[in-house]
Amino acid sequence: MEKTDFHKIFENIKKHPPFVHCMTNYVTINDVANIILAAGGSPVMAEEKEEVEEITAGCDCLMLNIGTLQKRKREAMILAGKKANEMGHPVIFDPVGAGSSRFRTETASRIMDEVKLSVIRGNASEIKVLCHEKIRGKGVDADQKDAVTEGTMEDMISMGRELSEKTGAVVLITGAVDLAVCREQAAAIHNGDPAMARITGSGCMLDGVLGVFAGANPEYLFDAVTAASAAMGICGENAAVLSRGTGSFRMHLMDEMSKINAQQVERGMNIESKK
Repeated sequence: MEKTDFHKIFENIKKHPPFVHCMTNYVTINDVANIILAAGGSPVMAEEKEEVEEITAGCDCLMLNIGTLQKRKREAMILAGKKANEMGHPVIFDPVGAGSSRFRTETASRIMDEVKLSVIRGNASEIKVLCHEKIRGKGVDADQKDAVTEGTMEDMISMGRELSEKTGAVVLITGAVDLAVCREQAAAIHNGDPAMARITGSGCMLDGVLGVFAGANPEYLFDAVTAASAAMGICGENAAVLSRGTGSFRMHLMDEMSKINAQQVERGMNIESKK
């Protein structure tokens, strides 16, 4: 698709609701499961080495999130990732906190080495670490100096393209502006609301939405990523209007995702094509 066909993306989700195997963190796992349902998919959560390959084989997409990382879970993620590759299923990877500890950085590097990734989603600091594999000694949030702005956007796109060329994945750098980047294309998605950064798990929920969109549209990954980012941002904008605080914002975000459609995305999207 030369231009993102949102109707086709949503139609494919409706025709073939994808099963998404989520190996995510226990802080946000319930929200991830519910937003996958809201987006039109079905979640399954399995982490034991003894079953992850079997579960992954029966799903349409695998999502790996290293937010709450343990050694056993890391090994299970790699087993699941290799099985997804064998089955030809998309693999979404969120390198949560990469760079904040040696264990996380080495785990992210190992997953990239051993699993063919379809989509990598992270904040600018995490993506920078994946490109350069350096410890930055901070938490899971992006460093302020790594914010995507008009002044830094060109450099961020170059960084995303470097990682895409290294891995073959579509790279989604998320923040106040989301940047979707692959070797041939790039887009800045200006949708979203600051309230999304004030609740735990909005990024993890986006991982789940990416799993739904990519799982139903494996042949159009860049378009699926762009559509998922725009849809999530529009839902955030709508939720901010309806909410009275962060608690109700979370509830309305989920509600809006359950109602989103191609027409709403086409009307509300603020997507800028980049070179």
